[in-house]
Amino acid sequence: MAQLSVPTVDYTQYSNRQLVAVPLALLAVALLVIGGWYLFTGAPANLGLEFVGGSEIRIDDPGGNAAQQIDTAFSADPSSVRQIAADNTYIITFSEGVVETPDGRSQLSVLEEQAEAAGFSIQASSSVSPSFGSNTQTIALGGVIVAFLGMSVLVFVMFRSIAPSVAVIASAFSDVMLPLAMMNLLGINLSLGTVAALLMLIGYSVDSDILLNNSILRESGDFYESTSRAMRTGVTMTLTSIAAMAVMTLAAYLFGIQIMTAIGIVLVVGLLAYLMNTYLLNVSLLRWYVNRGVKA
Repeated sequence: MAQLSVPTVDYTQYSNRQLVAVPLALLAVALLVIGGWYLFTGAPANLGLEFVGGSEIRIDDPGGNAAQQIDTAFSADPSSVRQIAADNTYIITFSEGVVETPDGRSQLSVLEEQAEAAGFSIQASSSVSPSFGSNTQTIALGGVIVAFLGMSVLVFVMFRSIAPSVAVIASAFSDVMLPLAMMNLLGINLSLGTVAALLMLIGYSVDSDILLNNSILRESGDFYESTSRAMRTGVTMTLTSIAAMAVMTLAAYLFGIQIMTAIGIVLVVGLLAYLMNTYLLNVSLLRWYVNRGVKA
């Protein structure tokens, strides 16, 4: 069986400033994208139905020009229309409050009536109230904040030093910001699924960075030998994970499973960011901490 060969990087050829330049530049761009998105939309990313409230209807493929039929069937424009080619269905999503609801009826019931009047066969329908969406948004944000706080405390307790802790936290922060910015650029909604993917990235990043820090600071061997040893294990493991996620993402895209496609893209981008941040940003900070005289 062929084994993955991880090339050895000669870190002595690069100064700490050179190592951190690309990660910090990409992080700055990501923060600009997220900040700009927040200024224009009031949220760091496109919020999915779970966070803003709305209605969703799944119908059988009506045949013919389905997009035109869907546009003319409803009294309001859908916020999204997704085709699920695997089972010949369409998922139509409406933001809360875009449909007039006479006589105190719910938006979902009006939409169902309009779909049936257009001759659509409804497979399923659901709605999320704005208040529930707001609560879900608060819980999701709280989960991310708690994850970062817990991670910070754990890392500091393990290493009892600021520099190694900052290295792990900075890498994990960038590992989340880069895929979040990419979500905005690719039009991927922030949903419960993508929030879960971001939390997975935090856990993966912290775990792997702790292994790197432990190898450099606590195991035998000089800095470069320890880094090379940790890099062989970490890069092999991460590239294997990226390959698996890429296959899953492609399969989900081909079968029209949008949520799995979004999760896969977030994880692939996040894992690529992890490789860059860990073996450039984290390593440079650790080298400065261990040996401040090496091309700082």
